[in-house]
Amino acid sequence: MLLTRRSLIFSAAAAVAASGAESAAEKGKKVVEEALAALGGDAFLNMEDRVEEGRLYSFYQERLTGASRARIYTRYLGTTSDKGLAVREKQTFGKDEDQSVLFDENGNGWEITFRGARPLSAEQLQRYADSTPRNILYLFRQRLKEPGMIIEFVGTEVLINEPVNIVEFTDAENRVVKVYFHYSTKLPIRQLFYRRDPKTKDRFEEVTLFSKYRDVGGGVKWPYAIRRERDGEKIFEIFSEKVTINQNLNDNLFLLPADVKVLKAP
Repeated sequence: MLLTRRSLIFSAAAAVAASGAESAAEKGKKVVEEALAALGGDAFLNMEDRVEEGRLYSFYQERLTGASRARIYTRYLGTTSDKGLAVREKQTFGKDEDQSVLFDENGNGWEITFRGARPLSAEQLQRYADSTPRNILYLFRQRLKEPGMIIEFVGTEVLINEPVNIVEFTDAENRVVKVYFHYSTKLPIRQLFYRRDPKTKDRFEEVTLFSKYRDVGGGVKWPYAIRRERDGEKIFEIFSEKVTINQNLNDNLFLLPADVKVLKAP
């Protein structure tokens, strides 16, 4: 195994040297094309919706603060809203899905319980609006052809004993995401970006790790394990037991029930 990994590392280094004539943009485009093909190509790009089922964990200062069975419903939209989003998401918790969190494409969000629907805080909504467009799997599905998107190859490194190709994505608003693609599988396994707290202006390093990719239908691959870290501390993990796509999710799933009581914002 050690010799195999060393061989991969040397091969990666040789490939970088051999591609010296390629520009950063050309090399970056090549890595992205290979990654997209590994994710499922056109089938991935045409994925309309997704349901992830499994265990979700939240942490604070590396200590477990919450654990629940969860089901996450995601539906991609054909147009981008004024908030820059083209997706709806609903997270449900518990065996009976009697608690949920709902995000829409217009920057709105609610926590829904038996008491009613309470709007999410401005901080929660801003965090979602910052992180969603920079999630590499969302970026691949919705933003690759976005005007002003710059894709550049950065280099090859060794990450947890595995060689990776590193590509930076910079959008028209100068938001940068650095993504690490496994040299052999071509799949994204790590991403990194920075964001600032709108109140304190403190800068946070946001890292997401993707692993245990599996075929979820039609050749589309999706990670069954996703971990998020903030400034080096684990804050979130999901371990999926089942992921399905193209389930024809109904619009009503992502709307507040007509008879729900709307509570005051926090």
